[in-house]
Amino acid sequence: MRLQIQKLAASASRQMNAVVVSSGLMAKTVKVRIGVQKWNNQIQKDFNKTSHLLVHDPRSSLRTGDVISISSGWRVSKNVHHVVRAIVAPFGEPIESRPAVPSEEERLKERAVKRAEKLKRRKEARRMEMVDGKGEGERIES
Repeated sequence: MRLQIQKLAASASRQMNAVVVSSGLMAKTVKVRIGVQKWNNQIQKDFNKTSHLLVHDPRSSLRTGDVISISSGWRVSKNVHHVVRAIVAPFGEPIESRPAVPSEEERLKERAVKRAEKLKRRKEARRMEMVDGKGEGERIES
């Protein structure tokens, strides 16, 4: 757990502002647009460009058009590597009527609880497997 907090603290120093482009189409995930600069080697100059990212929204509190602050977090799925930190400027529905964006500590606690439940289910399934006798004979002694 301590290592996770250190990694999260190191990555949390880099925050980016982004605009929500698409929300409500994927569960707990939104598509955002961020501004980046691309180097043109021929002209020897940086040019502004936009890039799109998928961002984890734990409580589905974002709406299309919101300006948000994001940072890289743990990998949620194959293409989702960032997490929302705060809503900078809401668009449409006020923040008070939406679910609150969880803090880093809340997200870590939720993740730890979810992981503990998974390990408990896994342990119970393995115990049931051994009781049923399915676990015998599968191991190869070397």
